[in-house]
Amino acid sequence: MSEILIINVSRIGDTLIATPAIRALAAAHPRARVTCLAHPKRMEVLRHLPFVHRVGAVTKNRARLQGWIGGKRYDLAVVHGFDQPLVAYALRVSKRVVAFRQGDPALDRRLQPAVEPPGFQSRHSVHLQLDLVRALGVSPSGLALSYQVTGQEAIWGRDQLGSHVPADAAPLIGIQVASFPTKGYRDWPIEHFFELCKRIAERHPRVHFLVFGGALERSRTQWLNDRLAPRSSHFAGKLTLRRTAALMSRLDLYIGVDTGPTHIMGTMGIPMVVLYHCFSPSRLIAPLEHPCLYAIDHPRLGGECSPSSPMSEISVNAVWERVAAALDSIRSGGPAAAAAL
Repeated sequence: MSEILIINVSRIGDTLIATPAIRALAAAHPRARVTCLAHPKRMEVLRHLPFVHRVGAVTKNRARLQGWIGGKRYDLAVVHGFDQPLVAYALRVSKRVVAFRQGDPALDRRLQPAVEPPGFQSRHSVHLQLDLVRALGVSPSGLALSYQVTGQEAIWGRDQLGSHVPADAAPLIGIQVASFPTKGYRDWPIEHFFELCKRIAERHPRVHFLVFGGALERSRTQWLNDRLAPRSSHFAGKLTLRRTAALMSRLDLYIGVDTGPTHIMGTMGIPMVVLYHCFSPSRLIAPLEHPCLYAIDHPRLGGECSPSSPMSEISVNAVWERVAAALDSIRSGGPAAAAAL
């Protein structure tokens, strides 16, 4: 049995974006055991995937100290990203390493092959990661991202909803108001979210909102939750990532900005409305092969755009139109492929 190593030290979204490449490689080598090493705080999103045998943690600093003793443990390694210490570590522990060209001639000569780096915003991020396995002659096995909610997690999510949400509440809508701090330009104003939720409640009086997020944006999520009460439950900063995903898996609709939990939501096939900044448009990052995605791009898309272009330029009306269409589709039992805009 062969051993394959995948190294992908990145944020939640980029970790998940590599899952189609991992899945394709596993499908091409059905008798191989696949080990994935990821960032210690992101590795949990890879746990329980049926095509991954083991998940572990690594960082570029830790990698400098590892792999010097014990010989080649892997037959093949694929390294995502451009951290040279991770590539050097892979070369120490694997007989063959595939990675993007790192810009170090001595290192690049040892790659088999060194894959040409993609041009900036040249193609969808999933296809860019698939370039690494295409270089091995491996064809994609679907383009959708992968995440696995376990049976135990699903039961926990059901029980949590039973404790927090009225039994007759419908629809159940998840709200993700913020990206991570270094990408704060992707955040839609919290006042816009409140106005949107008011419109939803006027048309769907039994609606219940689950407000998600991290500890850093808790003042904003608490502000929103206080104004939506009693039609909302506040989970921001209270749950692990996997427990957040367990609750997300029980939603009727998700509304959020471009961030890690949104990528997790994109694996579940549940209707979702996602707002994208023009500096990171949907054509590059939105979930592929999703059955009911309503993607809303910033109005400056295709024009003058920078990280300083405010997300407030996406109007409440523009988002409400997509939300109303998504809710109408859910209520009517319409086709799953409800227009990826």
